[in-house]
Amino acid sequence: MTGKPPFEAIVAQHGPMVLRVCRATAGWADADDAWSETFLAALRAYPELPADANVEAWLVTIAHRKAIDVTRAAARRAIPVAVLPEDPAADPPDGRDLDLHAALAALPRKQREAVAYHYLAGLPYRDVAAIIGGSADAARRAASDGIASLRRSYPKTGEL
Repeated sequence: MTGKPPFEAIVAQHGPMVLRVCRATAGWADADDAWSETFLAALRAYPELPADANVEAWLVTIAHRKAIDVTRAAARRAIPVAVLPEDPAADPPDGRDLDLHAALAALPRKQREAVAYHYLAGLPYRDVAAIIGGSADAARRAASDGIASLRRSYPKTGEL
């Protein structure tokens, strides 16, 4: 059978990777919105996607743009609360380690995106460069610098 798989199969196969990318680029609070927006946009564009397209790179490109959109929208919105929490990041929403998220969020934007797209999404550096701009060598360097910074700043509990 030739052609593209059903869109549901694309979501099932690539959904977790896209969520990791959204969490790394948009943050925990906005990752679900960025993920949803990514797949809504992808669903609309999927019929026009060539059968031989690199689906991972295509989805990461969409996720990159949606993470920017969601982050910008969230920055413009005020969220009223009755009582401010003592430490809003004290309890991760799903029990995961937010120290790593904080260390990743502290990286410069290009390094954070290069680490997310290469190490979390598994994209080759040429695809990372196409998404964030610059050359494959610059993307490799940004990812390398980002990982080196994470190794210095993240508490040592194992290998990254």
